[in-house]
Amino acid sequence: MSRMNMIQAINSALDNMLDRDPNVLIFGEDVGYFGGVFRCTAGLQEKYGAKRCFDTPIAEGGILGMAIGMGANGLRPVAEIQFADYIYPAFDQLVSEAARLRYRSAGEFSAPLTVRAPCGGGIYGGQTHSQSPEGIFTHVSGLKTVMPSNPYDAKGLLIAAIEDDDPVLFFEPKRIYNGPFDGYHDRALQPWTQHPMGEVPDEYYSIPLGKANILRPGSDVTVICYGTMVHVCETAVKETGIDGEIIDLRSMLPLDLDCIVASVQKTGRCVVVHEATRTSGFGAELIAEIQEHCFYHLEAPLMRVTGWDTPYPHAFEWEYFPGPKRVGEALARVMEDA
Repeated sequence: MSRMNMIQAINSALDNMLDRDPNVLIFGEDVGYFGGVFRCTAGLQEKYGAKRCFDTPIAEGGILGMAIGMGANGLRPVAEIQFADYIYPAFDQLVSEAARLRYRSAGEFSAPLTVRAPCGGGIYGGQTHSQSPEGIFTHVSGLKTVMPSNPYDAKGLLIAAIEDDDPVLFFEPKRIYNGPFDGYHDRALQPWTQHPMGEVPDEYYSIPLGKANILRPGSDVTVICYGTMVHVCETAVKETGIDGEIIDLRSMLPLDLDCIVASVQKTGRCVVVHEATRTSGFGAELIAEIQEHCFYHLEAPLMRVTGWDTPYPHAFEWEYFPGPKRVGEALARVMEDA
C-alpha cells in the first residue's frame, strides 16, 4: 500500500497490466520517452521498451483506428488522447467502428481497447483544453464510459477497463490529478503533488465497471455526481449541513441504476451535478431515469447543477465551474418544503 495521487495510481495500473499481460500496449502523443504531458506514463517505456509503450503522430483518428485493428487481432491496446477535447477527430472510429464491431461481426470480433483522455476544467486550459464530452459517448451503443474521482478507484477501474472485452472510454479529471480539491479556486493554490489523496495498493486489483459508490450515506437528499464534482459536492453538503447521500457514479455506462433508485426512493429528493454543458448532458438522462423509476417517491422537483451552455471560458473559468455555492443553493431549494 502506498500514498498516491491519481497520476501515480494510473501509472501503477498501467505498470501492473503491462507486467501482467503481454498483449497490453500503450501509445499516444508523447506517452513514450516523455512519459505523457501529465506524466501518467512516466518510466513505462524505459521499463517495458518502445514496442510496448510508444509515441504516435498527432492524428487521433489514426491512433484509434490502429487501436481497433490491434484489439480485433487479440491485443489489448490502451490509447491516450492527450486532451479529451481532441477526441472528436476520432469520433467516427469510435462510433462507427469500435462500438459496432462485436454486433456487426455477430460476436466473431471485438474491440477490447481502452481510451484514456484527461478531461474537465479548473486548470486554465481555455475552451479547447477543458471540455467534458462524456455525455456524447453515453449515447452510443457499444461504448462504455468511466470517470473516477480518486486514486484508488482510478487504478481499479482502469485495470477493469483494460481487461474488458469491449471499448471503454476512460475519462480522467485533470483538476484532481495531483491531489484533493474542494471546489474553491482560492483554496487550491498550493502544490498538489505534496498532497496525495489516498492509500492505493501497489499490487493488482480491479473494481467492476457499472458499480456506483455511496461515498456518504444520508437521509435528506440524494446527490449524484462523478469525477471532480464528487469533491465539490462533499464540500457543499458539509457547508450546508444538509444530510445528503452522495453517490459517486464512477461509470456512466454501464450505469448502476439500482443504487440510484434505492437512494432516491429513500430520500425523496435528488440533485444531479456534472461539470459538462447542461443541455443534453448526462444529467438529463439521470433525471429521466429517476422520474421513470421514482416518481411516486419524490418530495421535490429534481434539480441539475452543471456547466453553462457556452464554450468553456478562460477569463471566467470559476464562474463556469460548478462550485459548492451553486450546489449548496440547489440543495437548499429541494429542501424548502421539507
